Amino acid sequence: MTQLLKDIRVLDLTNVLSGPFCAYQFALLGADVIKVEPPGKGDLARQLGADSDLNRELMGASFLAQNGNKRSVVLNLKSEKDKTSFKALVESADVVLENFRPGVMKRLGLDYEVLSRINPRLVYCAISGFGQDGPLANAPAYDQIIQGLSGLMSITGDAESHPLRVGYPVCDTLGGITAAFAVSAALVSRSSTQRGTFIDVSMLDSILASMGWIVSNLLIAGQVPQPMGNENFTASPSGTFRTGEGLLNIAANKQEQFEALCDLLDASELKEDTRFVGREGRKQHRTALKKALEERLASADAETWAERLNDAGIPAGKVLDVPSALTQPQVQHRSLVKELPFGIDNRQSIRLTGAGFRVDGRAVLPNSPPPTLGQHTDEIFAGIGSTAKAKPEETT
Repeated sequence: MTQLLKDIRVLDLTNVLSGPFCAYQFALLGADVIKVEPPGKGDLARQLGADSDLNRELMGASFLAQNGNKRSVVLNLKSEKDKTSFKALVESADVVLENFRPGVMKRLGLDYEVLSRINPRLVYCAISGFGQDGPLANAPAYDQIIQGLSGLMSITGDAESHPLRVGYPVCDTLGGITAAFAVSAALVSRSSTQRGTFIDVSMLDSILASMGWIVSNLLIAGQVPQPMGNENFTASPSGTFRTGEGLLNIAANKQEQFEALCDLLDASELKEDTRFVGREGRKQHRTALKKALEERLASADAETWAERLNDAGIPAGKVLDVPSALTQPQVQHRSLVKELPFGIDNRQSIRLTGAGFRVDGRAVLPNSPPPTLGQHTDEIFAGIGSTAKAKPEETT
């Protein structure tokens, strides 16, 4: 396992996706991530996923996706005794990560002001839908709510099908990545200042910041974004094309790529067509250009064309479903997925994804499966002194 963060301890109080995904990035890099869960059923994601048997075991597939390499303790943070135990953990922690609604930790008496007095070097990160202040700060937030409020759905789909939700929880995920980056920066700063930091991550802010080109075209050029389906608004021909069998993405974004594409398809006349000579003309007449290209692409399947186009220096790739994407040779070569022993619900193993990068040529992967609820409570509290206790109080 990659050990870039082996000396960092993260207390992960988060639930479902944005926070757990953030903490997973630290766990993959060797940090000691202690997942602090409420008694009873723990993180809600333990009950979520496509396998109902795993959900009943409180090891739902949604939970398994981003909790490998972590340890789990159970604490009832409404209990004074368990608050004392949590504060004992804070003494040795580098990071506290939470995604409660704003104000919850303050009402519990465990907000940054309190915890930073216990540990002045603590980096405290709060992830929420809208941030810690503002008119929507206390509104409930789920990924699809943020997708709608960010304008993301308005540009997803085409003129007939929009607005559409992006097919996975992109706002939760980007919120988690944003938090991981911010916490990492705060840890670097702390090495010189010896002081902690309070970080306030808004999922709404995070997704809008990620829509850089779309937002800048509006703010700077005054262009209101429009839904364009599978077309690339910056260039043409650039988008998804029908072939003799299957769909093909082509990104002939440069002039030389467009000309090479015409030559490869024996369509040199398109290079001379006044509608298609320049970039702006091709964008304006993209529908006619697409029709002409698809007539020629019908002579072979998407896989064949992808190979031919890439060999000619024209970026192209088949449109795959998720099973095909995971089993393609490139993904297997990069070792993105790792099989780990499991032993729950008669399963000998599970497969989990790691990080999307390598360190010194090695894939960043989990080396232990996600923990059962409270699996490490005794182990962790046994090592931090008499102020902590081994068994948490039950929820009242």
